[in-house]
Amino acid sequence: MNWSQKRVLVTGGASFIGSHIVDGLIEHRAQVRVVDDLSSGRLENIQSYIASKKVEFIQKNLLEEGVAKQVTQQVDVVIHLAAAHGGRGYVDLHQADCSTNLTLDGLIFGACRDNGVEKIVYASSGCVYPNHLQTNTKEELYLVEDMVGPPYDADNMYGWAKLMAELTLKAYYREWGIKTASCRYFTVYGERGVENHAVIAMIARAFIKQNPFEVWGTGEQIRNWTYVKDIARGTLLAAEKIDDGTAINLGTTERTRVIDAVREVLRYCKHQAEIKLRPDMPTGPLNRVADNRMAKKLLGWEPETKFMDGLHRTIDWYFSNKKREAVEASFDKKLVER
Repeated sequence: MNWSQKRVLVTGGASFIGSHIVDGLIEHRAQVRVVDDLSSGRLENIQSYIASKKVEFIQKNLLEEGVAKQVTQQVDVVIHLAAAHGGRGYVDLHQADCSTNLTLDGLIFGACRDNGVEKIVYASSGCVYPNHLQTNTKEELYLVEDMVGPPYDADNMYGWAKLMAELTLKAYYREWGIKTASCRYFTVYGERGVENHAVIAMIARAFIKQNPFEVWGTGEQIRNWTYVKDIARGTLLAAEKIDDGTAINLGTTERTRVIDAVREVLRYCKHQAEIKLRPDMPTGPLNRVADNRMAKKLLGWEPETKFMDGLHRTIDWYFSNKKREAVEASFDKKLVER
């Protein structure tokens, strides 16, 4: 794909992940439009591009009547990230809000069809994988794409909406010939991240010198935190190389226990604190790690950043850009809200 000749819409493009995708598109000289209602995105993430007229920015809610059709006009590729989303505290406690993603996705996909958009690339999630597969921390489990199938058992309403969108995009390709691809993101972290996600929450706790230092769950949960720049690069490769609605994992195969990540945050931040486990709080699946062989085969993609390296970069960014008073004032709310 010659990005310099493509008009690209990024929904949710002022968000954490979306803004990194915008970075990549600008590097590739694409013509970029961003639509974001700024409910969780931050204008500062793309402000320099707006000021230099490299990005056309539209602040609107895609659920409002006519907005999806408006913003998808004269666009070749849509990279769709906009959603009601958040960390574990949000997706567990806000089922009704996450259900609006079913409507949002339908509006965007239908508008793309009506306006002759060439390709739709969708930000899906590891939440589409069956919950019952992810319960044993003793098992060395790697989630392979074809594990998503009957009996479906997605993770909360958020996961079900992501799954329905994937299936919809496959149908769009089969029945109407619209090129589509879905990228299953696995526990993304990095610069511009927000405190409602686990890694940034850990860093924030160290930043505000929380003691005791709270850890949701038993700490034995296994994750494969994936650096945001790797996610953005993989998304653009999927846009270039997948047309038929295939859903593909974007995740590292590193298996990291939550408690080990916490201990490294405490060590690197030089914060000595008692660790207080909170098994009463939302924790999600116990064992979620991607198999990324399909991404290597179809995209030539694999993560370039090891978790500990990316964690240190993220800590350095956070400590350089945040003010303690502001973090303390909003931290508890952000753990369970957008």
